[in-house]
Amino acid sequence: MTENDQGNVPSRQRKRFPGISSRAYEHPADRSALVALRKLSGFDTVFKALSGLLPERSLRLLFLSDSVRVSDAQFSHLNDMLRDACYILDLEKVPPMYVTQDPKPNAMCIGLDEPIIVVTTGLVELLDEEEMRAVVGHEVGHALSGHSVYRTVLLFLTGLALKIAWIPLGNVAIMAIVTALREWFRKSELSADRAGLLVGQDVQASMRGLMKIAGGNHLHEMNVDAFLAQADEYEKAGDLRDSVLKILNVLPRTHPFTTVRAAELKKWSENRDFQRIMDGHYPRRSEDKDTSVTDSFRESAGHYADTVRTSKDPLMKLVGDIAGGAGDLAGDLGGKLRNRFNGGQGPKKPDDGGTADDDKGGS
Repeated sequence: MTENDQGNVPSRQRKRFPGISSRAYEHPADRSALVALRKLSGFDTVFKALSGLLPERSLRLLFLSDSVRVSDAQFSHLNDMLRDACYILDLEKVPPMYVTQDPKPNAMCIGLDEPIIVVTTGLVELLDEEEMRAVVGHEVGHALSGHSVYRTVLLFLTGLALKIAWIPLGNVAIMAIVTALREWFRKSELSADRAGLLVGQDVQASMRGLMKIAGGNHLHEMNVDAFLAQADEYEKAGDLRDSVLKILNVLPRTHPFTTVRAAELKKWSENRDFQRIMDGHYPRRSEDKDTSVTDSFRESAGHYADTVRTSKDPLMKLVGDIAGGAGDLAGDLGGKLRNRFNGGQGPKKPDDGGTADDDKGGS
């Protein structure tokens, strides 16, 4: 898409991100999985082979025959938003987009060969222009990340699990894969929320959209700050029993809870990484091939460690305390072993100019 190819000039000036890599906005857990899959030799070939088994052609024909394709002639305001989102994120090929009759507000990006975006009438009727712009950006973010491939596989595996539910071991194996995919799926939603913010560049609109998805078209009855306070209450509420119930509640879901998504997006919007992207400092697609899988997994592990350390959830706090205690125990044991190897005379004087006291623990 070129700058001259804009019938989609936005109502206000928005920053554009030429050549942006999806790594710029991907959640660390999502990013590490995607980097590993992109590096996996033969991965694309395997999925092309799978495309014959997956109902992708059927889905495309279904939407083409029984939904409304967005264009200059149909839902032109959505077409403008779609072209605008692709221009801002520098996605060269604009994916087809369909509006399907469904009162439940929803949107998805699926497809192995080429992504297609589908939004429901319930969503179109629920959101205003700026809120909808964030949703369209969300789906374009999925397309840029390549999420549509793995989402299509998840749909297929979920259907397969239902068909072979009568085979005990077969169902267990498929459901284990589905559970892992759903965990990735939830993290990919957080990534796409960030892409939606980069496209809309209006954090309040993103917040309102998520709030409406949770509570319907009663904006005058709702408050963003109070909605975010719910997320904080949800995270720290209850005891260990509630923590287990939270895990059980989220396991079958493909999306994080709406208040959690809002809180995560708000936190990212206030992060230095977001501001750096807005200032034009972000990873480029041309650098994707040089990305280290090890570094990506290390970053993902660091994120989860930070989450455990800073979480207000009772179970996560317990895990953090246990991990901290294990670390202290390891430090104490290490000190005692060094003491023994030094002939019981305490730690040796450090080589860097420090004193023996620098290495003493609390004992």
